[in-house]
Amino acid sequence: MLPVIIPRRSTSRRLSSLVLSACMSLAGLSVPASLAAQRSGLDDARTAVLDASLPTAPAPGADAQVTAAPAQSSSADSPAPQDQPTVSKPPENAPVSPGDKQTKRILGILPNFRAVSADEKLPPETVKEKLIDATEDSFDYSSIFVPAALAGYSMARKATPQFHQGAAGYGRYFWHSAVDQTSENYMVEFIYPALTHEDGRYYTLGHGGFMKRTGYALSRAVVTRTDSGNETFNFSEVLGAGSSAGLSNLYYPSATRTLGNTGTQWGLDVGIDAAVFVFREFWPDINRHVFRNKYSDAPVQK
Repeated sequence: MLPVIIPRRSTSRRLSSLVLSACMSLAGLSVPASLAAQRSGLDDARTAVLDASLPTAPAPGADAQVTAAPAQSSSADSPAPQDQPTVSKPPENAPVSPGDKQTKRILGILPNFRAVSADEKLPPETVKEKLIDATEDSFDYSSIFVPAALAGYSMARKATPQFHQGAAGYGRYFWHSAVDQTSENYMVEFIYPALTHEDGRYYTLGHGGFMKRTGYALSRAVVTRTDSGNETFNFSEVLGAGSSAGLSNLYYPSATRTLGNTGTQWGLDVGIDAAVFVFREFWPDINRHVFRNKYSDAPVQK
């Protein structure tokens, strides 16, 4: 047998401490704190040695928790499904309604260049644009219709007997009416608006009852807008029509150059313009309800 070598110093200390504690326990005395600490240290050391020597077993369900964790995190990161609203698409061949808009011509013939659709805002016109408006209304191919109608009316009531009747008389009535219309257009739409900074275009009201819209249209003969958008007295219409009536005395027979005839012509010009304003006000409604937007400027998809 091999001899067992035990260190003397450490062994003697341990034996002496054990003997001392045993004696004191038999005698009924308490063990000093230093000896108790040494004993607890020895117990802890033995426990640690035993724990290190035994194999550690994994806790039940640990692997399941580890593998389940990524699945939980992925489900937490992904947003919850939501019900998406269903958006219905219009048919590809559905017609596009142009709406209640003013057109460049009424019935495809009569000029309507100065009419502005309801609730439409436009920049102020320049002097050049006002000149273009007057020129278009005076020399458009459709500008012969109003003088032709007025010539027939004047001839029927023999307004100017010096013109006589028949084809020659109608011709005289016609060219006088054409000159009257041209001079009034330039006075009302170009010369006076350029001097007074007024906007001679007709702005459609487009809403309200029949009487309200009719009253609004008739009032435009004496009320208009300035270039800055404010309402003002329609100097362009009233003074322009009066100037045109006074200018007509230069080419009418001398017997008709009276104050009464001039006033009658003045009132006739203002009245015709007021009637045109009423027709312009309701033209979008007539075009929509009667003609089904047949005379629309916007192309309709088919």
